[in-house]
Amino acid sequence: MRVMGVDPGLTRCGLSVIQGGQGRQVIALDVDVVRTPAEQPLAHRLLAISDAVEYWMDTHRPDVIAIERVFSHQNAPTAMGTAQAAGVIALSAARRDIDVHFHTPSEVKAAVTGNGRAGKSQVTEMVTRILTLQQKPTPADAADALALAICHCWRAPMIARMAEAEAMAAVQRRKYQATLKAAKAAKAAKVSAAGSDSGSGRMSRGVI
Repeated sequence: MRVMGVDPGLTRCGLSVIQGGQGRQVIALDVDVVRTPAEQPLAHRLLAISDAVEYWMDTHRPDVIAIERVFSHQNAPTAMGTAQAAGVIALSAARRDIDVHFHTPSEVKAAVTGNGRAGKSQVTEMVTRILTLQQKPTPADAADALALAICHCWRAPMIARMAEAEAMAAVQRRKYQATLKAAKAAKAAKVSAAGSDSGSGRMSRGVI
């Protein structure tokens, strides 16, 4: 599985691509950070991010895009910018029929370090070890993008099992609803038939 990890942001947007192998084996293929000037209009900044992301998608042809989910942020403008960038990236993926999955920061940290509250330095250290990189990826946005890709690679089997279980549950739910509907229809038909027989009996007695 080839996963493109994206740490969305307007000022800095981390991009990475890793290849998943057998078990928990992962190999880093590329990593970079897209920067946009704060003085630029929002539309131009989003366009720059979109262009860069689409180039990466067309070049690396990932099987899935893993994007950090905006969970909570004390700085509302920053959270809004992050969400806008994530939306642009998800749209670019949808146009190419590439699956998109969102992971919260705590999920990524737990997957990579075993601690959902790990700091950025811990994440960077573990990403460097896991991918056996010669040097630590910088800035932190690059390490976060790699961590997102690693997280999805390792969580993908569980996600697939959950999706399969949900699909099976949906099938069972439809079957149950169909059974209830058939039972109600049969009961209604029985009541109707009983009422019809009762009416016929009264009419017969009246003729006699």
